[in-house]
Amino acid sequence: MAYLVAARYGAMRYIANFANSTDDLRLHDKVVLRTDRGTEVGEIISTPEYITRGTDISSFGQVVRRVNAEDKDAFRSIEDERVPEEVAFCEEIIKKNRIPMKLATVEHLFGGEKIIFYFLAEGRVDFRQLVKDLAAQYRTRIEMRQIGVRDEARLLADYEHCGRPLCCKTFMRDLQPVTMRMAKSQKTTLDPAKISGRCGRLMCCLRFEDKVYSELKNNLPRKGDRVVAEEVTGRVVNQDVLAQAVTVEREDGVEVLVRLDDIQEVVPLQRNKKQQKNKSAKKQDAKQ
Repeated sequence: MAYLVAARYGAMRYIANFANSTDDLRLHDKVVLRTDRGTEVGEIISTPEYITRGTDISSFGQVVRRVNAEDKDAFRSIEDERVPEEVAFCEEIIKKNRIPMKLATVEHLFGGEKIIFYFLAEGRVDFRQLVKDLAAQYRTRIEMRQIGVRDEARLLADYEHCGRPLCCKTFMRDLQPVTMRMAKSQKTTLDPAKISGRCGRLMCCLRFEDKVYSELKNNLPRKGDRVVAEEVTGRVVNQDVLAQAVTVEREDGVEVLVRLDDIQEVVPLQRNKKQQKNKSAKKQDAKQ
């Protein structure tokens, strides 16, 4: 019988399904995996599911075994001895040949089939001679992978400003763009130092919350709309998205906070075509 489990592996925290011959694996078990890159150590992140007979499992990786004491010693040797030496050697060659690149980290596969060097650079870099020198030194397949600052944070950082582990290092698969429009929509401070993550880019949680803010904001009357509540009638001058309430200015100039549930009627402000066009563009942007 065969079972399917999901596992997280590699420096970039890849997630994939793997076939296993038993159903005794549990969450967070450390295992040796056979992936499309080679032999690696990973962590089980799902319970086993039975694979029906006749299902093609050739596209899945394989769980080789649970990590044993010998595996732990070998993995510790790679992390504590080989990787630092490979980083030092590569940085020495980069400096010697004045290659315009910055080495971020090195990933040495558990099985030794490949060593991956992650680097940052402004543009394209000619690293052919560097690869030759590395291959001659380590006698294995060498891969150079250019990354951005967000991937660098995923590789090297641990915790975000909130005190929790980085989202990109725990559960995110793809690093999708985050825009300043999202920050403005959520009425956060626009100080880059306060809304930027460890990577120096806008924090991913702005994207996580953007859809909810957009939906809640669309529920509320817009600024300038005339609203009628049980004891208040006037124009909307402000919105409190999370509280689902609006500030209404009465005819006498007094401002009153009115909850959405208490509004009986909304008379939209007559806006010109340009304003309507901008509104439609924003809605389209929100959907994307």
